Amino acid sequence: MQTGTKPATIEKPAAGEYNEYYEGYISLVESDNIFGTLEEQIREMRDLLAGFPDERGSHSYADGKWTIKEVVSHILDGERIFAYRLLRISRGDETPLEGFEQDGYIENSHANHRTFNDLICEFSDLRAANLRLMGSLGEGDWTRMGTASGFPVSVRALAYIMAGHIRHHLNILRERYLA
Repeated sequence: MQTGTKPATIEKPAAGEYNEYYEGYISLVESDNIFGTLEEQIREMRDLLAGFPDERGSHSYADGKWTIKEVVSHILDGERIFAYRLLRISRGDETPLEGFEQDGYIENSHANHRTFNDLICEFSDLRAANLRLMGSLGEGDWTRMGTASGFPVSVRALAYIMAGHIRHHLNILRERYLA
């Protein structure tokens, strides 16, 4: 395969290619067509939140839980961080990458002052850029290993984690916030 062509499938990562914490996300990705899954999630996010009233965005299902807009902001933060890890590792950077404190990110996100349309557009743009990055990878790049949050992780694991992270939070939005 030449660099820059999307492979038909990317096998799910094997045990040892990611911290077992992420198994919950990876297990939510049913297809090995990771590109199709990642592309479909753009539509899925838009369908779930488009037309949703902005004033409901500051709703949380329980005291101390994030609001709907904060959940979406967390999705955006995760998308950026997982993509950054994917970029660094796919380029052969062996520098261990730190974790991030999600609650601190949300406290400083200003999510509740944004519109759903703005959040949806940002996700669409981020995901499209990340798909373009992944489409530029060569076959050997997908199994390249690095270290993130103190654990080994492969490039393909990061792609599956990205997809599973979205699936996890969309499920929470549907079940706890929008039901």
